[in-house]
Amino acid sequence: MPLSAKDYKLMDHLGEYITEHRKQLIDQVLNLRTRHLTVVLENIYQSHNASAVVRSCECMGLQDIHIIEGETPYQVNKKVLKGSYKWVNVIRYKSKNVEAVKSCFDLLKAKGYSIVITDPAGKVPVHELDPTRTKTALVFGNEDVGVSDYARNHADDSVRIPMYGFTESMNISVSVAICLNVLMAKLRAIDWKYGLTPDERDELKLAWYRKIVKRSDLIEKRFLLSIA
Repeated sequence: MPLSAKDYKLMDHLGEYITEHRKQLIDQVLNLRTRHLTVVLENIYQSHNASAVVRSCECMGLQDIHIIEGETPYQVNKKVLKGSYKWVNVIRYKSKNVEAVKSCFDLLKAKGYSIVITDPAGKVPVHELDPTRTKTALVFGNEDVGVSDYARNHADDSVRIPMYGFTESMNISVSVAICLNVLMAKLRAIDWKYGLTPDERDELKLAWYRKIVKRSDLIEKRFLLSIA
């Protein structure tokens, strides 16, 4: 949703409390943010694994992470997150049984995403997946059994990470980092056109300004009263 004229005035006002260097960094990060690629976590058991994934997603430039909590609640591990959760949108699905997975998949498909599960027996190696063709949601299952039967049966495709040792799988946070490194490199290899819309960038910039500026709630309240 586009910002109002009042929102833009507020953003300019909050910007007075932020150094030019920090504002330039924010603009740089926003220009490289994407919703073209997103990650879905399904019932992750270990808080440090889920938090490590959120951190990797933020580092690689993803804005949205979808977390399905049908059986296992998502728990924040701030030591692992290193503050990364402040800069991304974590969308959580808490319905019981398959309803959480269904709600997540329905939302993603309505937004034009292709659902791609990751699995040791996936159809194609991840480096053969072309993320430029369509918006892509990569689904990672839990540490024990992987993705659910519902996810497997309702996905549009499946990928695997080629492995050459005796061990059949990697830690989920490692798997996510490898997949994102491969796919984001493909998106960035051509003229960058998979970023946020101008309205999305402005909306995030205002949200981030509010997080950066100390006591921004009081500053905002006083400012809005002064222009009322």
